[in-house]
Amino acid sequence: MLRIRVSTIVLSICFASLAWGQQSDGIAINNWSEFTRTNMHRWNTYEKTLSVQNVPNLTLKWSYSPGVPVFSSPAELNNVVYAGAYDGNMYAWNATTGAKLWSYFTEVGSWIYSSPAVANGVVYFSSVYPGVPGVIYAVNATTGALLWTYDTGTQIWGAPAVVDGVVYLGSENNSVYALNATTGAKIWSFATGAFIEATPAVANGVVYIGSDDNKFYALKASTGTLLWSYTTGGQIAGSAAVAGGVVYVGSYDGYVYAFEASTHALLWKYLTIGNVASSPAVANGVVYITTQSTSISSDNSLYALNASTGALLWSYPISGTLGGGSPAVAKGMVYFPIGDIYSFTGSLLAFGLD
Repeated sequence: MLRIRVSTIVLSICFASLAWGQQSDGIAINNWSEFTRTNMHRWNTYEKTLSVQNVPNLTLKWSYSPGVPVFSSPAELNNVVYAGAYDGNMYAWNATTGAKLWSYFTEVGSWIYSSPAVANGVVYFSSVYPGVPGVIYAVNATTGALLWTYDTGTQIWGAPAVVDGVVYLGSENNSVYALNATTGAKIWSFATGAFIEATPAVANGVVYIGSDDNKFYALKASTGTLLWSYTTGGQIAGSAAVAGGVVYVGSYDGYVYAFEASTHALLWKYLTIGNVASSPAVANGVVYITTQSTSISSDNSLYALNASTGALLWSYPISGTLGGGSPAVAKGMVYFPIGDIYSFTGSLLAFGLD
């Protein structure tokens, strides 16, 4: 049986979340170029190395630790890795050598907490800092040159989603936004009942996003009209994954939920021990998701669940205080960022097969 190795990479930056890239027919490319991949689904249809059968054999492969927490995971596309840091910089590295290609500095004191989204030669990301309005940036993916910015007036914690020339994002002013990807002009906005920390997931003309009002929303992508909502037992800070006609999302009530996309019927839910503040990644019949500690639990773990049934396949416990990072799956590897808010340290774990 194949063994899966795990490696931990920790850079001197705070990673934003991984995403996978689009692929031409017949070409075996399974990049992760946005937080939730092509159309923000968080579903890597081209990942065939890891499976339900071999995931239980995951082991740690490598580790590299920075001096700052790693709360999110990088984007990888065409052998370039993009990630942001708490030093206010968005970085681009050669994925093979780790050599820095460029960096874009936002402003003094700002944090880049969310994942970058890479689409059509542009990197989209947001920056935050307590008391300072959040800004969404669009920079050239090759050079890091600034193209445009949009200011929502409040902080933006989630990553942007880029689909069909539109950038979707949530903000702390309780609103979901749709912006023109080329110009940054606002197309529409939708108000929820509380802060939005999550990244939108967009599939089949529907925008899926959770809010701190404990509700999970489905909106019409073209207009922002409400289609349906589901109330959980806790806030929804993580983003959804849409895969094979099923929508997966976690909640602070400790559950991972699976809904049928067409009917929004609940298919299954799996109870973890900690808060589910991260976003699931789905690949080859497996749902990967992480938890973080609560006031009554120290469950900092990476879970692998059967996508069809919700049954637990494997889990990997993490010591320390886990940040809100989300896993990503690309090229036979599972990437999982962690951060300790007390020691201000972090890591990016990389799991792979021997």
